[in-house]
Amino acid sequence: MNKVRSVIIDDEPIAVDYLKQYIEMLPQLELVATFNRAKDAFELISNNSVDLVFLDIQMPEITGLDFIKTLPTKPHIILTTAYSEYALEGFELNVTDYLLKPISFDRFSQAVLKVSQSKVGEVKQEPVKTKDFIFLKSGYKAVKINISDIAYVEGSKEYVTYYTLDKRKYMKNERLKNVEVQFASFDFVRVHKSFLVNLKHVDTFYGNIIEILDSQIPIGRAYKDDLKKWIE
Repeated sequence: MNKVRSVIIDDEPIAVDYLKQYIEMLPQLELVATFNRAKDAFELISNNSVDLVFLDIQMPEITGLDFIKTLPTKPHIILTTAYSEYALEGFELNVTDYLLKPISFDRFSQAVLKVSQSKVGEVKQEPVKTKDFIFLKSGYKAVKINISDIAYVEGSKEYVTYYTLDKRKYMKNERLKNVEVQFASFDFVRVHKSFLVNLKHVDTFYGNIIEILDSQIPIGRAYKDDLKKWIE
């Protein structure tokens, strides 16, 4: 299978990290390079070595939109930004899609599907597959964590905390809903607006409480019936 050769251009390290992780989860994509300044990517993109660019808009020296205008030939471009007001101008520049940060994996894969369907580089559409591990930051390191070793995930506004079987925890700038979609095939169930649990590691379930890793997790009223069905 010919893969879609992709580049990330973004000056936000957090955004680069989760875009790299998303790319790894889709077998039709290949990450060629990452850049934190658009002008550094000009030569690589201009020589037709790239099929797809994930491009931030607000960056130093030259904006993503202005950078598009400098390209002699344009690959598929998916804009990744925290600002919705540039959508019209982006589509006037014939971008493939416009993704608002924080970007969910589901929305990301929909955008990539548009590229695959256009047969860039004669790419054939493959089913979306998810890997059974993720990388999470601990200090200055990125630690590989098997999804099966995650006991539960707690969400708080724009952040989630992953709790692993070895009683470590890792915080990430992401929404719990995104994690729920990503972990849907790994026996993770939403039991509360703030909690997602791995059913394989539930110790006890009683009343409105789940015990897991010596922690008591509340069960939200809206999720209780679905949880009972899973357990039964």
